[in-house]
Order: sequence, then structure tokens, then C-alpha cells
Amino acid sequence: MHLINLTVNAEEVRIEVDDRWTLLYLLREVLALTGTKQGCGKGECGACTVLLAGRPVDSCLVLAREVDGCDIRTIEGEAAGGELSALQQAFIDEGAIQCGFCTPGMIMSARALLMRNPHPTQEEVEEAICGNLCRCTGYIPIVAAILSAARKESS
Repeated sequence: MHLINLTVNAEEVRIEVDDRWTLLYLLREVLALTGTKQGCGKGECGACTVLLAGRPVDSCLVLAREVDGCDIRTIEGEAAGGELSALQQAFIDEGAIQCGFCTPGMIMSARALLMRNPHPTQEEVEEAICGNLCRCTGYIPIVAAILSAARKESS
């Protein structure tokens, strides 16, 4: 067991973690932040994407003990004051949610892009989400949602 300190969605957390725990396990099973989804467990689907120090990572591939001192943002940290973010609302408005399983990871990858580039092109959006698989929407409404959110957030 390792004692670690981290910040999750702007809240300080001090917790003992097992050497074998992934960040995904810590978030879902220990901290009850179940918005982050467990998909393939191999870093290939993007369902478990969270922001680690502002960068998108597959939380299934990161050991919990490695995030000591880090800032983590999950889908639960996207909404503020009970209100959906412009990005979350755009996913609804553009029909970018069908089964919803990929949505948290997609939104977190999109958030990372918009944090570093508030005015992305369609190609930049497509590149930013290339590690996130969706079997329902065909990606067109997802890209439209991210571009729509970028316009709303920058105005």
C-alpha cells in the first residue's frame, strides 16, 4: 500500500492505494466516480479517458500510485454548479449521444483539446478524438458537437 495525495475534480484526496490498482479502479471503485467507463482495459477504446495534469490519458493504463501529487479531472468535474458545460450540452444538442458509453471519454478528450486550442479545425477535432471509439454515432455528430462547443465557449 502507498499513501498518495492527489486532486480529483478540484478536491484534495489523501488515500492509501494498492500497488496493483489502476487509476480507473481508484476512481470508479474506491472514489465512486463511475462516470469514467471501463471498456477494453487495454488502452485501445478511450472509454476511461480522464485528464491528468490537463492531458488526456487512458486511466486503465495508469497505476494509481503514479498519480501522487497530480491533478485529475473526470467527467464529474466537467459540469459546474449543477449546470452542464457548453461541451456537454453540445453533445446533447447535436445528437452526439446514443448509447452514451463512449461519451465521458469523448468529452474529456475534447476538453483537453479545447483547453489547449479554443478554436480547433475539424481535422484537429478528429485527431484529438482518434483514440476514442464510438460504435453508435459514426463520429459526425460528435465532431459537430465539439466544434459547436468551441464556438460557444469562445464567444
